[in-house]
Amino acid sequence: MTSPVLEAEGVSIERAEQPVLDGVSLTINAGEGVLVQGPSGSGKSTLFSVLGLLAAPDSGSVTVAGDETSDLSERGRARLRREVIGYVYQDFKLVPDLTARENAALPQDHTGQRDEAWLDELFERLDIADLENRHPPALSGGEKQRVATARALANRPEVVLADEPAGHLDPEASESLLGLLQSLRSDFETALVVVSHDRSLVDRFPQVYHLEDGTLTPLE
Repeated sequence: MTSPVLEAEGVSIERAEQPVLDGVSLTINAGEGVLVQGPSGSGKSTLFSVLGLLAAPDSGSVTVAGDETSDLSERGRARLRREVIGYVYQDFKLVPDLTARENAALPQDHTGQRDEAWLDELFERLDIADLENRHPPALSGGEKQRVATARALANRPEVVLADEPAGHLDPEASESLLGLLQSLRSDFETALVVVSHDRSLVDRFPQVYHLEDGTLTPLE
């Protein structure tokens, strides 16, 4: 039986003695699509950071591609972030001095293996091929989001974590982006975890969870 690509067990985090995440457990297998819904301030971005090994929980465990991460060194966590997980951040996190193409290629550069053909395909499918030589300050919010998505997919990760991935896009661009993420899921068995307050996404995901007051519950 294949191990889950990403698993959280009993994850809890407190801030100012208030629970942000309270015993959250979640199991994600290869190729699964998971949507985590919840109002602003419900802990969605904190969950994103914990699942992506960007923050450690106060208690509980996170297992990525079979590696339980609690006792891993920062180098070991960085390896998993680089090789297994792709990130789409709500605030993009693009490097302003690099072109759109150079930003998207950063995960490949970190592994020393450029795949120009795959980058070409991503830029075409995201409809940003004409923007590859522009720098982030010259891009709109929606264009930055699509460049950030290309970067997340550059290494064909086993799991993509996306924090409000369509938040800066118009309806047509949002539909295109979500379609690309879903096709990657089916074509490469990439797991997709989206955290969003957008209720219109519910019908697009086979698994939907609601996060509120630090508690994660499945929607029936």
